[in-house]
Amino acid sequence: MSLKAYQQTQKKFANPRDIEYRVFAQITSALISTKELPRTDQRLISAVTRNRELWSTLAVDCADGANQLPKELRAQIVSLSLWVSRYTSTVMREKADLAPLIDINRTIMEGLAPRNERVTGAPPVAPGALA
Repeated sequence: MSLKAYQQTQKKFANPRDIEYRVFAQITSALISTKELPRTDQRLISAVTRNRELWSTLAVDCADGANQLPKELRAQIVSLSLWVSRYTSTVMREKADLAPLIDINRTIMEGLAPRNERVTGAPPVAPGALA
């Protein structure tokens, strides 16, 4: 199957929550697999940059008045996005631990997971999962 055909099929059948879950899983997996690397390692820089971009995209989407999420939830997501951006800078400058970023992503993944797959606590994300 060609890439274009695959993408068209995915657009027709993929649930937006499933897509969001997969994006969070990929980025969280990258954070996990790079958390012990030096802050100058390109793989770590790429992982935290992608995470920051994901959260920035969520904030922009939540700031849109047409977004159908409840206003309070949208505000909370924007607030988390701002925190993620600030904390990411701390990670890179001061070599802070990546665990808080991973934990937040896992919490979001818990909310996005299909009901029959939800478990108590954060779902584990194996390095390379859905990559």
